[in-house]
Amino acid sequence: MKRALVFSLAMASMAATANAADWVPPKVPDPLPDSLTWYGITLYATLDYGYAFQTNGRPVGRVVSTLEYIPFTTTRNYTGQSISTIAGNGLQQSNIGLKIDTPIGMGWNIVGRLETGIDPLSGELANGCVSFIQNAGIVYTQQNSNADSGRCGQALNGPAYGGISNPLYGTLTVGRQQSFQLDSIAKYDPMTLSYAFSLLGYSGTNSGSGSTQAARWDNSAKYIYAYGPVHAGAMFSDGGSNTGMFGSGYGFDVGADYRGFSIDAVYTKEHGAVNLQTAVNDIAGSQTLAANISDNTEWSVMAKYTWNLGGSAAPAPYPTKAAQAEPPSDRVTVYAGYTNISQANPNTPIFFGGAAGGFPLTVSATLPDNNAFTTTKVLQFFWTGVKYDFSWGLSLVGAYYHVNQNNYVADNAGCPLGGASTVHCAGAFDQVSFLADYALNKHLDVYAGITYAQVQNGLASAFPGTPGAKFGFAGTGTSVNTTSMMTGFRIRI
Repeated sequence: MKRALVFSLAMASMAATANAADWVPPKVPDPLPDSLTWYGITLYATLDYGYAFQTNGRPVGRVVSTLEYIPFTTTRNYTGQSISTIAGNGLQQSNIGLKIDTPIGMGWNIVGRLETGIDPLSGELANGCVSFIQNAGIVYTQQNSNADSGRCGQALNGPAYGGISNPLYGTLTVGRQQSFQLDSIAKYDPMTLSYAFSLLGYSGTNSGSGSTQAARWDNSAKYIYAYGPVHAGAMFSDGGSNTGMFGSGYGFDVGADYRGFSIDAVYTKEHGAVNLQTAVNDIAGSQTLAANISDNTEWSVMAKYTWNLGGSAAPAPYPTKAAQAEPPSDRVTVYAGYTNISQANPNTPIFFGGAAGGFPLTVSATLPDNNAFTTTKVLQFFWTGVKYDFSWGLSLVGAYYHVNQNNYVADNAGCPLGGASTVHCAGAFDQVSFLADYALNKHLDVYAGITYAQVQNGLASAFPGTPGAKFGFAGTGTSVNTTSMMTGFRIRI
């Protein structure tokens, strides 16, 4: 928390200096219309490109984020290599999609969304699962970036749902939908789920209540109702093979938005969620994925508060009807959140089936692993941050993320050497990030940022250089860290 306070003060100082200068920023002509909408159907797309440098990482591979931006990961394959490369998806997943909001009379609207994520460097569909296949059985020093993901080459690997909405009766949708937890952290993450600068964006552990593949629920129904400043919702999925969650799942959200203050509380329960294991344990050439199965329970509380500070002398770079109706204003937003996740062995063991995208799971005497947790594994996430939005288009953001993992082996005797001897031991993760993002117009922004992240003890175990490492890479270190810097641009229509 001390670090977070320092970052907040530093960002406020930077903001005050820039505001006092009354600097008029450059403007870039915007030939695109505000939106591409026809009869309530809106086409949208995002392309995010940049250049990144990482002090400890892996060469670019076919993974959803194109780089393993931080070491909170199952892959455990940082080997001290500095990486300098063209990269993608620094601020968000590149995508293309359709949003539907069409009136049908008497206050009712048909609503829906169809979206797929793409790799901006190759043009292929986002496919985290195939990155494990490509690295199966390859030693750490020869692997490229790979990571677990619920985006596994499906034609629609993002949301894909439809339903009806009414201001008096709420909204009911059915299909492949984001969990309430993913919806909420997108709202309360100061870095807005940036892959390059946010733990909550890069890792799907929080959004999937412990399991990345369970961040988006197939075969689900979601209902949301709002009354004045208060909103509440319920969600259910019956799961299934090839969905990332074999059993049922249910979740609830309740929150409020009043003036500048927002708060949400979320509860989630998932049965039979898929957790992929590191590819180095697979047999070379394998076309199946090693995984353990878990039942997950998550609860979280998140909040933010925004102060409107009044307009600055510089005009907005892309005036809109809304901007003309209300003078632009500088804003400061403070964010904070807490998530508690428990993972346990499944009540209903899974012996065969597929991960998201239809990738078959490895089947053997011990796989899928239905006994991965000696005792309940508990992850506690804390985060805070501050964002200063100038009325003329610049945003400055500072954020801090922390994770605690408990010792979920049978006893402490199994965790010598600072706990880095096994992944079951207690451990911690810390990340600090800074980002500057400037909107040149409504559809184009440029950004630059830096982040430092470190895993310790059990969360560092199995990385090369730690006592828990395998295949000739064992050492005596109890922590692993990396610094990543990235600058780029994002086009949104």
